[in-house]
Amino acid sequence: MTDYLILFAIVLGVNLLPAFGPPTWSVMVLYGLNSDLPLAPMVLTAALAAALGRFLLAHAFRLLSGRIKGKTRRNLDAARKALERNRRGALLGLGLFALSPLPSAQLFEAAGLARVPLLAITAAFFVGRTISYTIYAATAKGISDSSLGDSFRHALTSPLGLGLQILMIALLVAFTQVDWAKRLGR
Repeated sequence: MTDYLILFAIVLGVNLLPAFGPPTWSVMVLYGLNSDLPLAPMVLTAALAAALGRFLLAHAFRLLSGRIKGKTRRNLDAARKALERNRRGALLGLGLFALSPLPSAQLFEAAGLARVPLLAITAAFFVGRTISYTIYAATAKGISDSSLGDSFRHALTSPLGLGLQILMIALLVAFTQVDWAKRLGR
């Protein structure tokens, strides 16, 4: 039980980071390689911790959203209304995003800033991460010589990883500046 609690705490902590955290799948896979935990409970523990971490991150940004005024607030409100009108498409898009290895922190930050309802988004994220973590864990043998420290160091120093995080932050900022009401014809 202690192994699951440690895994949960590590994954939760990583998913509370707003940017530049190591990819959760690498933590989960490397943790799994160094323990005797069965695959299914390990994946479910990691996916639950990741979803809870992103949910809490979005809530933290929701608290910050009260400080956003003027044009940026109107843009975020228009984006929220568009997502609420096309909820099914938004959840499908999130589900596909959750299957990808792209960083998700900024997506949840944007959802928090836009005050989007978070339960459905978090549920879709959980399902997507459960699938992707299963895929990554099943292929864990390919990284059996890595260590958890090497994975953290690589995620924090990789030019591609850093560039992707910076791009996602820039996209988050750009998201708040788009006049969604005008773009969506509302």
